[in-house]
Amino acid sequence: MAGDLNSLSVPLWIMAVVSVLQALLLIGIGVGAYVMYSRVTALMADLEARQIAPLREKVDAILTDVKGVTARVNQQTERVDHAISGTIDRVDDTANRVRMGVHDKVNQVAGVVRGVRAVIMSLLHRESHA
Repeated sequence: MAGDLNSLSVPLWIMAVVSVLQALLLIGIGVGAYVMYSRVTALMADLEARQIAPLREKVDAILTDVKGVTARVNQQTERVDHAISGTIDRVDDTANRVRMGVHDKVNQVAGVVRGVRAVIMSLLHRESHA
């Protein structure tokens, strides 16, 4: 039995050493991943500070300008709309005045024509009785 224990100890030592090596390898991979993560994070922060932040400032400035232009366009649109509405109201009012004036004149002329016609009819009617 003593020989059996000695023959088993060598493979057990090999498995133990391999397990220790695996543990060290996993620890090394973990440390490497952490170092890589910290470097990538630092690189991203540097990239954001050098590239993205200036672009963001430019985009914000452009958006501010666009908001200002939009506000001015809206204001001018309201002014034009108000002016057009006022002009249309004045045109409608003028058209109504002209229509009423023409209507009154036509009624006056029609009244005069009816009166002349009545006089003529009355004269013609008297001559036929005479």
